[in-house]
Amino acid sequence: MAAAITPAGTAATSTASASDIPSVDRILNLADIKPLLALYGRTQLTAALRKHLDKLRADALAGKLIPADVDDSQLIDILEKQLAAASRLHLRALFNLTGTVLHTNLGRALLPDEAVQAVVSALTSPGNLEFDLETGGRGDRDSLVEDVLCELTGAEAATVVNNNAAAVLLMLNALAQKKEVIVSRGELVEIGGAFRIPDIMQRAGAKLVEIGTTNRTHPADYANAITPRSAMLMKVHCSNYAISGFTRSVEVSTLAELARPHGLPVTVDLGSGTLVDLTQWGLPGETTVRETIRQGADLVTFSGDKLLGGPQAGLIVGRADLIRRIKKNPLKRALRVGKLTLAALEPVLRLYLAPEFLAERLTTLRLLTRSQPVIKAQAERLLPTLQNVLGTHYTVTAEAMFSQIGSGALPVDQLPSHGLVVRAGNAANGGKRHGRALDKLEKALRQLPRPVIGRIANDALWLDCRCLEQQDEALFSTQLQGLSI
Repeated sequence: MAAAITPAGTAATSTASASDIPSVDRILNLADIKPLLALYGRTQLTAALRKHLDKLRADALAGKLIPADVDDSQLIDILEKQLAAASRLHLRALFNLTGTVLHTNLGRALLPDEAVQAVVSALTSPGNLEFDLETGGRGDRDSLVEDVLCELTGAEAATVVNNNAAAVLLMLNALAQKKEVIVSRGELVEIGGAFRIPDIMQRAGAKLVEIGTTNRTHPADYANAITPRSAMLMKVHCSNYAISGFTRSVEVSTLAELARPHGLPVTVDLGSGTLVDLTQWGLPGETTVRETIRQGADLVTFSGDKLLGGPQAGLIVGRADLIRRIKKNPLKRALRVGKLTLAALEPVLRLYLAPEFLAERLTTLRLLTRSQPVIKAQAERLLPTLQNVLGTHYTVTAEAMFSQIGSGALPVDQLPSHGLVVRAGNAANGGKRHGRALDKLEKALRQLPRPVIGRIANDALWLDCRCLEQQDEALFSTQLQGLSI
C-alpha cells in the first residue's frame, strides 16, 4: 500500500488491514522464531503470540494498525520482550540504598557464603534432616543446631521455629495456656505489620496481666501480681523504640529472685537478639543472649535474621525441661522450620565460634561496620557516572548521611555513612514539579534490571552506599546507562 501525500508534501503513515496480520502457524514456522521456541516452549510462545495477534486485530478494526506492526522481525522482537517480562521471577535481587541495613521489606540479613553453599547442598542432595546417622533411626531436626546454640548461649537446650513471633506464641501456648503472664506495661510492644504482644498472648490462650506504668515498673509490681494462676514473669526487649527521662524497669536477675520461691519461670523476648558484644566494633551495645541466661532467664526467644545475621527463624533457648514441654506442643510441628533454614542457620552460628573473624565473614556485621571514609570514597567514584546519565535535569552530590541498623532492630541507633544525593534541576524551583521529577527518577531506578531502592526526603533522593558492596559497583554503574527518565 503506497503512502499518502499530505498537502505539506510529507508522507503520512500507511495503515494496514486485518488481512495483513500473519497466521499463528506461519510465525511459528519462521526460522527466526526457533530460539524462542527452544527457550520458552511451544505452549508459552503460542499463547503469547495469539494474545498479541488478537491485539493487532483490534487495532486493525480501530484503523490504528500500521505495516510495521505486522512485520515479522518486529513481531518476534515484541514476543521476546513479552515472554522475558512474563518469565521474570517476582522475588528479585536489588540494590538496597535506603540506608537501613536490616530492612524488613527487603529481606533483612544477607547470608554469608558459608550459608549460601550449605543451602545449595541441601537443595541438590538428600540430607539427614531427621535421620540419626549414628543409630540409623529417626532423628530430631533441632539437633542439627542445638549443640552450637547451647555452646554460644550457655543454655541447656534449644529449639527453632519459623520466626520470633512464632517462638513467643509457641512458648506461651506451651507454658501459659489458660494461665496468667505478668508483663510490664512499658514492654507491650508492637512490631511490624501491627503485630502486638497482647495479640500474640491472646492467640496463645494466655491471660495478660499488665503491671506498672508506661515509663516505670518496680519489683513490687511483679511481686504483687503473682497469684496461683500465674504461669510466668515475662520481659520483652523494646528493640524498636525507646523511652527516656523518668523511667525504671526491673532487671532479669531481680525477676529471677522474685519468681524462684513461686516456682515460676522468667522468660525474655529479646526480639532481635545478639550473640556477641557489638560495642567491640563500635556499634550500640545490646544485652547478649548469654548474658540474659546468666542473669537468670529460664527461656530466651530471639530472631535469626536480624542482628544474628542468619536466615529468618525464631530461636528458643533455656532450661531443658521447659524446652521439652515446648517441643511436645502440637504447634511446634506447625511452626517448625524446613531444611533450607537449618542448612543456612548452622554455618552462620558456627561463624560465632571464631569471633575474631566475624566482622569479615558475617555479611550483616561487615555492612554494619563499614567505615564512613570507605563509603565516602565509593560514593565519590559513582558520582560522575550518575551525573552523566541524569544530565542537567538533576544535580548529584556526594554527602554525609546516617544509616540505621534496622527498621525493627535498633531503629533509633544511627551509623555515620555517605552516599549520593540527587536533587531535581534548580533547587530554588521547588514545588510540585520538583517532587514529580524525583518521583519519576525513583520509579526509573526501581525499574532497572536490578532495581535500585533509595529514599526520598527533604526534596531529594538519598542513595546511601553503605550496603553497596565493592564487588557490585561495576554492575551498579553499568546498568545506570539504561536508566530511562
